[in-house]
Amino acid sequence: MRAEEKKFEKYLRLCGLRFTPERRLILREAFSIHDHFEVDDLFVRLHQKDCRISRATIYRTLDLLVKSGLLREVISGERHSHYEHILGHRHHDHLLCLKCGKVIEFSNNRIEELQKRVCEDYGFKPENHRLQIIGYCNRCQLDQGFT
Repeated sequence: MRAEEKKFEKYLRLCGLRFTPERRLILREAFSIHDHFEVDDLFVRLHQKDCRISRATIYRTLDLLVKSGLLREVISGERHSHYEHILGHRHHDHLLCLKCGKVIEFSNNRIEELQKRVCEDYGFKPENHRLQIIGYCNRCQLDQGFT
């Protein structure tokens, strides 16, 4: 069993839930994608493999995968969800283009340190965080005549 499957099975057990064959297929397919993906991407990929899993089951399973710490939800400007698997990946944040939907990943140690200091200043114990900056990529700025 893969590391992500072990972690998910343990999480489900703690929640009193079963690791069903459908959940296993969704987990495996999500971890086979090495980019951001949407529910519909997963739905199409599973159906192309003759896995007849409903969108509702995919949504519920992705929610469990996020809560278990295996996936992260990235939300674009119009509240449209994208996902990425994070197990074994270094933390990063996102720039989201409002026009074309492009997602740019970035890491910045100064931002991470500042967030850490803010938590210390307020006596806050962080468990996780998500930074998303929403705006326009270079290409869309040029297309729109922004300077």
